[in-house]
Amino acid sequence: MKNKISNILHNIIFHNHNTTRIKIKSTTSRQFPFDIEIVAEKLYVPWAIDISNDGKLYFTERSGSIRTIENSKLNPEPLITFNFPFISQGEGGLMGIALDPNFSQNNYIYVMHTYSENNRIYNRVIRLVENKNKASIDRTLIDRIPGGQIHNGGRIKIGPDKKLYITTGDAGNPALAQDITSTAGKILRLELDGSIPNDNPFLNSPVYSLGHRNPQGLSWDINDIMYASEHGQSAHDEINIVRPGSNYGWPLVQGNEDSTDIIVQKPLVHSGEITWAPSGIAFVLQGAWKGKLLVATLRGQQLLAISLNENGTVVKDITSWLNNEYGRLRDVIQTKDGSIYLTTSNRDGRGNPDISDDRIIRLTPK
Repeated sequence: MKNKISNILHNIIFHNHNTTRIKIKSTTSRQFPFDIEIVAEKLYVPWAIDISNDGKLYFTERSGSIRTIENSKLNPEPLITFNFPFISQGEGGLMGIALDPNFSQNNYIYVMHTYSENNRIYNRVIRLVENKNKASIDRTLIDRIPGGQIHNGGRIKIGPDKKLYITTGDAGNPALAQDITSTAGKILRLELDGSIPNDNPFLNSPVYSLGHRNPQGLSWDINDIMYASEHGQSAHDEINIVRPGSNYGWPLVQGNEDSTDIIVQKPLVHSGEITWAPSGIAFVLQGAWKGKLLVATLRGQQLLAISLNENGTVVKDITSWLNNEYGRLRDVIQTKDGSIYLTTSNRDGRGNPDISDDRIIRLTPK
């Protein structure tokens, strides 16, 4: 470990929708409740992870490869490496991954990636099928999502309702986030075959919520409350409770601001004048952090553990872990055995990589 593990918060102010200013008390170092293991290293921006029922780990590298780890060993051969029209530029490339709920039977893998068409940049979500440690494209579920050098969103998750949820950024064009006819700046919801669910909030539309700048994390608690992380324009990074049909305000508002033009869904919590750059999030179902919402942060270079009330609708406190220990953190998931996996993102052009970056880190309960 580079430094002694700490969770000192240095009087950070955060804001939630019930209280305008809450001062977090500085805390002293305490025993970290996990053993830390580096599972893989020298990777290129491992963007997202999912894990099969038999414990095999699948992850994307933003440069275009899907790779696997089995029995703590990295397979040297990718499942698939994408070629043109796939592109990896700026914040785009190979991003989210999700395994089908019936993966052990159908071997379906869902991924989101950036591509070029007629000199324009888009994102799409495709379904792959794995066979003998190789994957091939089965079908495109949704394409021509506006993309760009920045703000591609990119997280995909399968919800408790067995629907596919997709986060999309505004692609550097803020007005698209308020355009209900555009799939940019949204959270989208699809059936696993790519069709539009009958109970989506907008008729014949994949749009589930709108007014997002660059959401990069999705998770659900035990009551099926859906949370999303979102990058603010200048600090004011948000954790939102996502409700169908709701408008999260961008670019008309950010943080706790109000609008006279639209009804804005206020964030569960935002970072105020501090920058977190939150990416992957995970609601913890067991272990020392049970009931907390974990947030992997990029510029913040820490893992935030958010304590919530019993209803999951009010933030009680936030604790910082692994502060500046491993640099930029991109994704976080918890597996069925209680382990927590993190990915670093130090080779994404904004980090300070060392010879071992990027890494996948496993936190095992002590």
